[in-house]
Amino acid sequence: MAAATVPTARCPDCRGQTSRVHSTYQRRLTEQPMGPLPVVVHLTVRRFFCDRRSCVRKTFAEQIEGFTERYRRSSITLKGWLNSIAAELGGRAGERLCRRQGLSVGRTRLLGLLEPPPVPARSPRVLGVDEFAFRKGRTYGTVLVDVVAARVIDVLPDRTSETFAAWLRERPGAEVICRDRASTYTRAAREAAPLATEVADRWHLLQNLSRAVEKICHQHRPCLRKHAEQAPPDVPRTSPLDVLPKTLILDRVQQRYEQVNRMLDAGYPLSDIARRLGLDRKTVRRYRDTDLDTLIASARDRRGSPLDRHKAFLQAQFTSGNTNAAELYQQLRERGYRGGYSTLTRYVLTIRKNTAVPAPADIPSPRTITSWIMRPRDSLSAKDTVQLDQARLACPDITHACNLARAFSDLVRQRRGTMLPQWIRQAETSDLPPLRSFAGSLRQDFDAVTAGLTLAWSSGVVEGHVNRVKTIKRAMYGRASFQLLRTRILTHG
Repeated sequence: MAAATVPTARCPDCRGQTSRVHSTYQRRLTEQPMGPLPVVVHLTVRRFFCDRRSCVRKTFAEQIEGFTERYRRSSITLKGWLNSIAAELGGRAGERLCRRQGLSVGRTRLLGLLEPPPVPARSPRVLGVDEFAFRKGRTYGTVLVDVVAARVIDVLPDRTSETFAAWLRERPGAEVICRDRASTYTRAAREAAPLATEVADRWHLLQNLSRAVEKICHQHRPCLRKHAEQAPPDVPRTSPLDVLPKTLILDRVQQRYEQVNRMLDAGYPLSDIARRLGLDRKTVRRYRDTDLDTLIASARDRRGSPLDRHKAFLQAQFTSGNTNAAELYQQLRERGYRGGYSTLTRYVLTIRKNTAVPAPADIPSPRTITSWIMRPRDSLSAKDTVQLDQARLACPDITHACNLARAFSDLVRQRRGTMLPQWIRQAETSDLPPLRSFAGSLRQDFDAVTAGLTLAWSSGVVEGHVNRVKTIKRAMYGRASFQLLRTRILTHG
């Protein structure tokens, strides 16, 4: 049992004090549990008269500051506790935690406690903007972050330039806008905040460059294979089609190659061929522009047999006269082979028939070469450095791409924005289409890229909040509305 000891109370309307009591009643309030035991406070509440004639309220019930609110059956302390649980865990998980703490609180009540904080009337001086996926590849939203304070200030239901531009008009004041390379936010910023400085994120610049370099490594993979598979002049070389045993993937590659080229000869456009064969246009273009031997070799690279790295040893053993499959199997097990015996016997049979596939060349993947190029030189091991030098020796275009990529990486890491025009001219005059395309995108977004290579601001804080938003979204979105998701993001942030 509890009761207020103050003799007077203040009217909630006119704020006048009075001491004349109208009546009393009992109020039952839930308080924070004490260990496993629930706590209930039975409070005696007084109803007072308001003696001011100008006040429309004749009577009112007293409220104890910091303890009670009108119409609430729990204390303010418990309300704040439940609000924190709802913000951190959401409805169902919060309900389970409350049940373990001895509180009978449903998920609906928990979520009803969440109220989004008010959005500032003005944009922060340094505003970060980025997208996040409600459902990847389908619907997206936008998160807006105060970069200086490192907190989310608002969440938008889509990623259109119109929505972001309307938000900027309603809340002026942004002097710097940090963004990725998306053109949607660029149009909105130029339309609604033309005086703001746009800053292209440095990490996204390096990511775009990495993709361009990886494309070049893919295109020049035959150069690496040719360099690795160079044989003495007296060893005859045959076409992959003449020696490869028939497999499903090789049959599919050959069949698609014949279908695509037959339809091209008949005059069908690429888009029509892609629709009829159920392929992507880029795949059809690859079958058009690549010879069949290269396609077959690429398909062979993707097979990934555990026997591949032991084929050279097997062929050497056969040459020396060791042709017993059981003995070869035991030797391979000692060398680390973990494949099946039947896989070995099938390959041994092709060696006996003189139709064995030559041991595949040990060449690094395009992504591996790209990682060597994009990483700082001093972070590479001695083995990685040697392999990268071999790749550069095998293909002059990879060497040129490596030089340009490392020059741009130095610009980004050292923030030398004044040297960007010179690098763009070098890339545009190169014979590497992916790098020329990347340089053209930099020229179209020149001011923002220069600011990103000069100023200290970046979207790193924004990316961190996007990861947090994804965690909250995966735990609840799809079973709840966008408004609840927005409330949890802003409350949690």
